[in-house]
Amino acid sequence: MTETTDGDTAADNVGDGHGRTIAPEPYVLTDAPGPLSREELAAVDAWWRASNYLAVGQIYLLSNPLLRTPLVPDDIKPRLLGHFGTVPGLNLVWAHANRVIRERDLNAVYVAGPGHGGPGPNACAWLENAYAQLEPDLPRDVDGMRRFFHRFSFPGGVPSHCAPETPGSFHEGGELGYSLLHAYGAALDNPDLVVFCVVGDGEAETGPLAGSWHANKFLNAGRDGAVVPILALNEYKIANPTIPARIPEEELIELLRGYGYEPLIVSGTDPAPVHQAMATAMNTCLDRIAGFQRAAREDGQTRRPRWPMIVLHTPKGWTCPPVVDGERVEGTFRAHQVPLPNARADAEHRRVLELWLRSYRPEELFEQDGSPVRALREQVPADPMSLNPVANGGLLIRDLDLPDWRDYCVDVVSPGAGRHEATRVLGGWLRDVTARNPHNFLTFAPDELVSNRLQDILEVTGRDWQEEVGRWDVDLSPVGRAVEVLSEHMCEGLLEGYLLTGRHGVFTCYEAFVHIVDAMFNQHAKWLDASSAVPWRRKIPSLNYLLTSHVWRQDHNGFTHQDPGFLDVVANKSPDIVRVYLPPDANTLLSTYDHCLRSLHYANVVVAGKQPGPDWLSAQEAGLHCTRGLGIWEWACHNDDPGTTPDVVLGCAGDVPTLETLAAVAILRERLPDLRIRFVNVVDLMRMLPADEHPHGLPDAEFDALFTTDRPVIFAFHGYPWLVHRLTYRRTNHANLHVRGYKEKGTTTTPFDMVMLNDLDRFHLVLDVIDRVPGLRERAAGLRQEIVDARLIAHRWTREQGDDIPVVAEWVWPDSAIPTAR
Repeated sequence: MTETTDGDTAADNVGDGHGRTIAPEPYVLTDAPGPLSREELAAVDAWWRASNYLAVGQIYLLSNPLLRTPLVPDDIKPRLLGHFGTVPGLNLVWAHANRVIRERDLNAVYVAGPGHGGPGPNACAWLENAYAQLEPDLPRDVDGMRRFFHRFSFPGGVPSHCAPETPGSFHEGGELGYSLLHAYGAALDNPDLVVFCVVGDGEAETGPLAGSWHANKFLNAGRDGAVVPILALNEYKIANPTIPARIPEEELIELLRGYGYEPLIVSGTDPAPVHQAMATAMNTCLDRIAGFQRAAREDGQTRRPRWPMIVLHTPKGWTCPPVVDGERVEGTFRAHQVPLPNARADAEHRRVLELWLRSYRPEELFEQDGSPVRALREQVPADPMSLNPVANGGLLIRDLDLPDWRDYCVDVVSPGAGRHEATRVLGGWLRDVTARNPHNFLTFAPDELVSNRLQDILEVTGRDWQEEVGRWDVDLSPVGRAVEVLSEHMCEGLLEGYLLTGRHGVFTCYEAFVHIVDAMFNQHAKWLDASSAVPWRRKIPSLNYLLTSHVWRQDHNGFTHQDPGFLDVVANKSPDIVRVYLPPDANTLLSTYDHCLRSLHYANVVVAGKQPGPDWLSAQEAGLHCTRGLGIWEWACHNDDPGTTPDVVLGCAGDVPTLETLAAVAILRERLPDLRIRFVNVVDLMRMLPADEHPHGLPDAEFDALFTTDRPVIFAFHGYPWLVHRLTYRRTNHANLHVRGYKEKGTTTTPFDMVMLNDLDRFHLVLDVIDRVPGLRERAAGLRQEIVDARLIAHRWTREQGDDIPVVAEWVWPDSAIPTAR
């Protein structure tokens, strides 16, 4: 910061009406006491200056990267995009992380939480030669530097935040709140890993981040790696001060101590004392972590440590022009994005930009050919963070040892004769998946493992628990392989961090509340999509959801717990990434989940019920059906002979829709024996899309063969009906497609009353057939009236008896009973 003769900063002496723009003073490193020798202090400061210089160059420069000539308009990008405000703090942390990595031979990665701080980690990766190794057109020379600058926030280039294109990054920087979760997820089951995680003070205001501080409660010092959180306080967001930076320091420390941390404060504006304080803090953190891990691994200590962290308080936009157009910039919100926004068109801005760049003394940092000087190259660790394979998790994947799912299938003597809880059956298989993969498979659940019938997993592991175990507690373990915490954000974020670093897992959740992580899912799906286009990125294990306690069975809850709309969110994402499965019974669920856990680089969403439901398909039939993704169940059809066209197609997707559709088919087969009925079940929802819209899409000819080109199609769907219309609007027979699904009607009621409230019940499906098959309404008028009465009788029964009418509750295929007034 520039000093005036009277001791006030030049930046403070503004407001004289002249609209001054003031350049930073030429940089001079002072001396300061601390653990770093003068040579070490100069070296770490040189890295900081070099990475800051490269960050500014990314934001502003198209050419002339080493200022060999005075800047002219054509040297400046026409659109100045990016963010500088948080970059100096990010670069400071990287410089000091490199020092301790070299000195202690650490295996370390870096998470940049502040959004749009991309120029910093990008610069450090270029200095570490990671770009040159991964993308040969970006070498560490003047031409490589020019191309490196040119592509930042430029059409056809790279984003302004840490993204898949950033070497060493496994955390998308565009959305705030998830950095700590990704860091802790990476540390799980990585005993020698250290994750340096910078948390922005604006990010610290978000709900997900507020919950994330508790992630330290799931870290076992004996089994897992360590996270060094660095809370970066630079006081401002895009236009306002941040709460963490403005509350009294004592209050902030009490808050962080309450979360279980031991905060170390690093604060200042003069680089030399800040460097020394940061070096001291880094040394202290790593000494304590080593002590905790030694106590756990050698002495058997099981008590959760009070993990160290750093609070770094430095100015926003540190080292940028202090005043621009008469307004204070450095140390204010105005430094958040581009401090000199008119550098291309405004000669004064351009002059100050050049002085700003020269203030870092680039002639001391880069050779004539543009390569970093020896003092910088020597600071690159043997295993630099930007090239750590942990941050490119596909390099480290170990395939899961999966038991044969067929060995866990239930016997099906005849369709619908048996009944099982589908997720309970799956839980037996997941139990053995957990046992056979003790170091690279975890299950995450928001306090719902048992509720969702996956309790068999607890036969081979406990719930991860590092706290005191109470007298009445059960199934808690410091080495548990199931993570239960009542925060969908934490479950999602920890799992994402685990997957991004090459391991496997499952996230099971109540269907309605998975919406809490809609935005997190969006970001992860975008990461998967974008990283697919980065040649050096490797595919990572899929993000696997198991959504149960679903919309159609909420006996203990009600309307608040009824929302199948996550499927709509998922369907919006890139078709190369997303998959949606609706297995109708236990055996198809087993087949589906075996496929999901073997897959890579997808987001797999599986919806299945936890209540007892009919068993429709044998193991062999389930395997064939799930491989096809959809198909005709011949045993459920009626008069659907090869070579003939059915009068009506009844289709379905989901366990309860399958049940109701088959019950409707049974009535129609019995009461309208001449009606030609085709029954089609869909387990892979993406098969409904055309082949040119999704890799699983069904070619038009095959779709038409199943659903016909001109006959009525009555489709019972698990979710909101318009999703099926959206997927099939281009199909030949879309005009004849009538979809029943959830209509936002619900309450605490019986299972059958729930489907009746939304017109998805078997009787309404029969009415749809009668009303839509040409000529059927007239000859089936008696049946139609009987069906209308049946709905009224069933409705009245639930209101009077508090349960479903027996002919519905006890229904088995192919029973065609209809409730009557008798």
